[in-house]
Amino acid sequence: MEFGSRFVSQLQSPTLAFLLGGILIAALGSRLTIPDAIYKFIVFMLLLKVGLKGGMAIGEADIGAMLLPAFFAVVVGCLTVIIGRYTLALLPGIRTEDGIATAGLFGAVSGSTLAAGTVVLESEGISYEPWAVALYPFMDIPALVLAIVLASVYLKKKDGTGDKVAIWPIVKESLQGPALSALLLGIALGLFTNPDRVFDTFYEPLFRGLLSVLMLIMGIEAYARLNELRRVAHWFAVYAAVAPLMNGLIAFGLGYIAHVLTGFSPGGVVLLAIIAGSSSDISGPPTLRAGIPTANPSSYIGSSTSIGTPVAIAIGIPLYIGLAQLVFGA
Repeated sequence: MEFGSRFVSQLQSPTLAFLLGGILIAALGSRLTIPDAIYKFIVFMLLLKVGLKGGMAIGEADIGAMLLPAFFAVVVGCLTVIIGRYTLALLPGIRTEDGIATAGLFGAVSGSTLAAGTVVLESEGISYEPWAVALYPFMDIPALVLAIVLASVYLKKKDGTGDKVAIWPIVKESLQGPALSALLLGIALGLFTNPDRVFDTFYEPLFRGLLSVLMLIMGIEAYARLNELRRVAHWFAVYAAVAPLMNGLIAFGLGYIAHVLTGFSPGGVVLLAIIAGSSSDISGPPTLRAGIPTANPSSYIGSSTSIGTPVAIAIGIPLYIGLAQLVFGA
């Protein structure tokens, strides 16, 4: 009962409320729209802020303490793709390349979900290693690379060609994606410069307000994408509802192992689960469109935006926090 009451109270937090509010007004037929340029600017600002904080923390952190969580982030990203690829392949009405692209997107990371997770953790008074945000690329890049490699191998076998798959162009495409670029830029600036003053006076005060607008936009977009998802196999909707929670719970379990072995904080475990439960909404789609051009974007983007992201934020974040409070007594 205590877990249930905490779960419900977390659903009422401003971050989650704005997401649900966006879905609600879109469902009621509202014509409210926010320009895409504003959406991209907000995402850039949020990820730059998260990166700055992570970079400043890395400069003071014990690098050895990061190794096991970073390794587990790679493992979760790859596991997500492998499990999703073979699970979706077994379901009727799903083309293999569509299934692989969907698994890849769910293995990659959503910067907006990461930002939402940090705010909810801070509002709940749950501390975490600030460098934990730097686990993002350790999960994101391997997932996208593995998905594109698996799709390329499958398509070459299907076509009867045996050409090798080039890995570096995939990694380069991922690194050049807008979300990961903004995060890595922030980490580098936080690590090698002294941005404390601008961080405290500009980025920190704006963070929660910008995030609330982003959640509203994502709620509206989630409802709009439902029409795209209806055009493809309904199994994508089932996968999109289940995969974020399954992936997050796998990461939570691995994070608990890191907690026992290295002292990884309960908040860090939750953040790792939040990252794992997210699905890329900015850099992942264009990377997969370029890497798996035969895959139908309606399947993987529709699954992620309309169902995966709302589930990861509205259900996943409260679930992992409640689970941490139950397991760690936090």
